[in-house]
Amino acid sequence: MVQQLEVRDVDFDELKRNLEFTASLLEALYTNGTQPSFDVEDDLQIRSDVVPVEVRDWLASTFTQRVQPIRQRLEEKPKFRSIVHAVQAGIFVERIFRKAYSTAMPDQPAEVINCLRDLDRGNFDVFSLDAVSSGHSLKTLFIELIIKHHLNSRFKVPISCLMSFLCELERGYNKHTNAYHNHTHAADVTHTVHCLLLRTGVLYWLTELEVLACLFAAAIHDYEHTGNTNNFHIYTRWVRWSELAMIYNDRSVQESHHVSAAFRLLQDENTNIFMNLTRPEWIELRSLVIEMVLGTDMSCHVLQVKAMRSCLQQHECIDKPKALSLILHAADISHPAKPWSLHSRWTPRLMEEFFTQGDKEAELGLSISPLCDRNNTPVAQSQIAFMEFIVEPTFSLISDMSEKIVIPLIQDTTCSRYRSEFKSGTEVGTETGTEAGTEVGTEAGTEVGTETGQRGLQWTVADMVSFRSMWMRHTEENKNRWRDKVKNGVSHSDDSETQTGQDTA
Repeated sequence: MVQQLEVRDVDFDELKRNLEFTASLLEALYTNGTQPSFDVEDDLQIRSDVVPVEVRDWLASTFTQRVQPIRQRLEEKPKFRSIVHAVQAGIFVERIFRKAYSTAMPDQPAEVINCLRDLDRGNFDVFSLDAVSSGHSLKTLFIELIIKHHLNSRFKVPISCLMSFLCELERGYNKHTNAYHNHTHAADVTHTVHCLLLRTGVLYWLTELEVLACLFAAAIHDYEHTGNTNNFHIYTRWVRWSELAMIYNDRSVQESHHVSAAFRLLQDENTNIFMNLTRPEWIELRSLVIEMVLGTDMSCHVLQVKAMRSCLQQHECIDKPKALSLILHAADISHPAKPWSLHSRWTPRLMEEFFTQGDKEAELGLSISPLCDRNNTPVAQSQIAFMEFIVEPTFSLISDMSEKIVIPLIQDTTCSRYRSEFKSGTEVGTETGTEAGTEVGTEAGTEVGTETGQRGLQWTVADMVSFRSMWMRHTEENKNRWRDKVKNGVSHSDDSETQTGQDTA
């Protein structure tokens, strides 16, 4: 195959057959070498000396929450003549795929590229991106982020599938023409997840697959949102709007639909962006995405916060899915922790959704839900309470959690991934021209990099400190804005700017 390529005399049918066979061989070697062990004896109290292996495997796959990989029959397992050939073939295939999946991304207009220069900043303006991308902020942002993190080449994401998937995703977000829960909100949350991972240093605690899962979960987390709260679906099911509540048994109704409907898109080969994931990768990604999206159910907030707080107090090891679920939840309620110029644009959109739901409830003869009455909503007071009791404690917990995760990484110089990403000063800037080494969480644009634009290990702690000061400053400034409105007698929904950022859906 290599010789054919060198002399440019390629039989493409033969090349395709050989590549397919090579891929199957490599996957077989990987699967056989990474099969997890199952402590079925401990979990189910089984005596291994009297229970056959096949039976123990069946018990593990049926009665525990561990997934047993499908094993190949010994007589079907392909073999290389030597491990050297396997390594050589693996390198060859990886080079071909990396080249194919890293050079075919569409070019962006100059206005979009200029807007994306601020991608790593906490004050990134997703509204401006939506304007210059002609209403495609989610698609533009997601493409930029997977390129930035090299995920498209690492997981061999077909470009045509990616473009088709993102078009369908945006179409689903705009299905119900929501003022707030639409593709722009999804783009904002996706950016915020990226920024939280980067600015807290948690990014360097994750594998590439986990980063991919985080960005994907953020992008789909409100897919096909109806613009109503879960309680609306549950308590009106005997009158109208009953389908989702009936399907999902009144449990995380919207969130269950978001993740289910998004994964349904992947069943079409034209939109299956994960078609080249291995079986273990797919299982891990799907499990993490489901937990993260279900964690955006606001009724889970207290349980999430209590569980993480207890973990930090007892010095337990932090569970990655729980940590990432909390980060996505924080991103979902984050705009009160952003500059007023952004916060004040999000809140009227959300309130319009609330008021629309209140109108429906009044039409059905039901009690109007809190904050959904157009004529009697104490917006400013509820906003202040939302920041003090929900947003600030959540972001404080994120900061504490991040320090517990990242500081040991800084101290552990034996961590090869961390050393290569941080100690060597690998540049974190975007490939569209973001100047790495600027603005570590402050909007003042503090210079923090080296002269070559690389981010070094020493700036990790600075990032964490500036992240904490950033959200504290913004929430305090925003609360003061609302307090001024209360003093001026503007505390209800008669002022277009006096709206709440509380996301109870």
